Amino acid sequence: MNDKKNVSPISNQIGTTFIPVSNIKKSRDWYCDVLGLPLDGEILHGHLFIVPMNGTGIVLDSKIYSKDKVFKNPPFHLNTDNIEEAYEYMQSKNIELVTEIQHNHWFNFKDPDGNHLMVCKC
Repeated sequence: MNDKKNVSPISNQIGTTFIPVSNIKKSRDWYCDVLGLPLDGEILHGHLFIVPMNGTGIVLDSKIYSKDKVFKNPPFHLNTDNIEEAYEYMQSKNIELVTEIQHNHWFNFKDPDGNHLMVCKC
């Protein structure tokens, strides 16, 4: 019998999520505005922007964009300590909200390209 543990060279950690966007500059500005980040980040190779995040990263990529590649279901959720305040904040920015607050815990919204994203109370 083999008592060795299965040791994988792959970490059980997500490094980053790529989001397809049609216009890298407009998307950079939109994401930075929504997340309260400075609008001074560099666009790499003419089509990539690395959103400065705490934890798992987000990379906006205009090279992979097409209408059929936008996320129809959230690939991740953004954390909040106050779901009601987060919902009102998104409303005040006229962001397209896909759901109301569900189970007092989360809601979905769309970015300007129609990618479905989620905010969830942690």
